[in-house]
Amino acid sequence: MSNQKGHVIVLTYPAQGHINPLLQFAKRLASKGLKATLATTHYTVKSIHATTVGVEPISDGYDEGGYKQAPSIEAYLESFKSVGSRTLSELISKFKDSALPVNCVVCDSLLPWALDVARQFGIYAAVFLTNSASVCSMYWHIDHGRLTLPEKQATEPVLLPGLPSLGPADLPSFLAQPSSNSAYLAVIMEKFSCLDKNDWVLCNSSEELENELVKAMFGLWPLVMVGPMVPSAYLDQQISGDIAYGASLWELSSDQCLSWLETKPPKSVIYVSFGSMADITAKQAEEIACGLIASNMHFLLVAKDSISKFPIEFINSAQERGLVVPWCNQLQVLAHQAVACFVTHCGWNSTLEALSLGVPMVAMPQWSDQPTNAKFVEELWQVGVKAKKNKEGIVTRDELGMCIKGVTAGERSEEITKNATKWRELVIRAVSLDGSSDKNIEEFVGKLVKG
Repeated sequence: MSNQKGHVIVLTYPAQGHINPLLQFAKRLASKGLKATLATTHYTVKSIHATTVGVEPISDGYDEGGYKQAPSIEAYLESFKSVGSRTLSELISKFKDSALPVNCVVCDSLLPWALDVARQFGIYAAVFLTNSASVCSMYWHIDHGRLTLPEKQATEPVLLPGLPSLGPADLPSFLAQPSSNSAYLAVIMEKFSCLDKNDWVLCNSSEELENELVKAMFGLWPLVMVGPMVPSAYLDQQISGDIAYGASLWELSSDQCLSWLETKPPKSVIYVSFGSMADITAKQAEEIACGLIASNMHFLLVAKDSISKFPIEFINSAQERGLVVPWCNQLQVLAHQAVACFVTHCGWNSTLEALSLGVPMVAMPQWSDQPTNAKFVEELWQVGVKAKKNKEGIVTRDELGMCIKGVTAGERSEEITKNATKWRELVIRAVSLDGSSDKNIEEFVGKLVKG
């Protein structure tokens, strides 16, 4: 191996929010001289287009449509473990006699069984965390008995090293209501029980973004910050022509969005999107619609599967001041000078993209790690505000309007904009040549090249 450069298989869970950062990491590795192959399921493989990265299918046992085909999440994850282990082994074997045999598997944190496959072949194994290090540290504390899962809804704040005080509403939903997401929680806890058996624990974040947590956890777990994993054109420009992730499971409306944005003045548009997995209620959709109309600003709303939940009169009248689309290239939109703020569910990828592009946020978290990310947006980074829910769990039109005004024209808007610019500069520095994340990737690559 000493005369060869390394070959990494990057294995992703087949959801948009997982494919994007893992594919971007594969592109980063390829730009550093490694051979990188993205392994993904049969029904997502055709949606991925990356010229510098090989793309190979493996099976999750449901080759036509994945978890939508499966009878339950539990059945899907179990099938992916058994069938995926076999087909990943076949993929590694396929390259065994090639000029560049595989010498490392980087697996999505929802697929911890890939560690066992790598060990069977005697090659390196790394896990890639698609949440923040702060959220992941909570699961680590649970695995080490330093934090216990609540048997019922938590009432006391949680105090952990390197984290701000977290109230019940700030906890990831998997911890706040463990019984409601038991299948995913079981996989997450399985990952953390074998975390130290990986050669690397890679995280899609930077030391600057989570400085206190990194210091608190130093020496306790083998954490390597390598992010944010955002296409290079928007940050460091080290990878030529890297203007998009290169994967979309849905048809984009990007040309339409950009043409529309071009007609709007700078900082005049509210961009609204709740990501690929969040599902809002019809009542929440109505309040969002009324809040956007009342804001007197232009708006670009990505509705994906929720478009039917918005009032028909809102959709019909939106053309005067807004644009409603099923999906778009979010990075292109966030990078546009017309965008004033981002109303977001605070998924980790969306949060990182907004931080990377210096866009103030109105946080409307839905589930998973989003409540904790929203807490950081408002209090740690101070780049936005978190919208408060009423007793029914709804963000009202008045609350949304107040939050939008707060980040675009209120007393604090100048400070929020200044902070957003500051964090963008720190993120660019982290991923640029000799930045903290870039150095960590270089060390990783150096080890694999040596073999």
